[in-house]
Amino acid sequence: QVQLAESGGGLVQAGDSLRLSCTASITTSFSSHGMGWFRQAPGTEREGVSCIGSSGYVTNYVDFVKGRFTVSRDNAKNTVYLQMNSLKPEDTGVYYCAAVDPDVVSNYRCSSAILPGAGRYEYWGQGTQVTVSS
Repeated sequence: QVQLAESGGGLVQAGDSLRLSCTASITTSFSSHGMGWFRQAPGTEREGVSCIGSSGYVTNYVDFVKGRFTVSRDNAKNTVYLQMNSLKPEDTGVYYCAAVDPDVVSNYRCSSAILPGAGRYEYWGQGTQVTVSS
């Protein structure tokens, strides 16, 4: 079982930075789980923001955050991070982290060409609100 808890959201101004954290309570090895970040703005569907492979060497981002957001992970701390710089009002939303269950999805792939959709993830956090004012 995997339980995820996000933190680090808040109210900031355009151009500011935030770092989101997602810490896993896990009975298996955290390093075996690919991870993703998603966001959901009011009235919209949840959309993928970033992914990171189990080792942390492979990452990918949706186009509208490339160059501004950086995903990383510390497997020793069971934590994945999302550093968000140059925030824009359109980045506002609830940000969720998600984990793959390798026993369910054996062919999960995060790469420079692939940003897995929400259906590839088994476990989800409760979300953290990010609000960017103009």
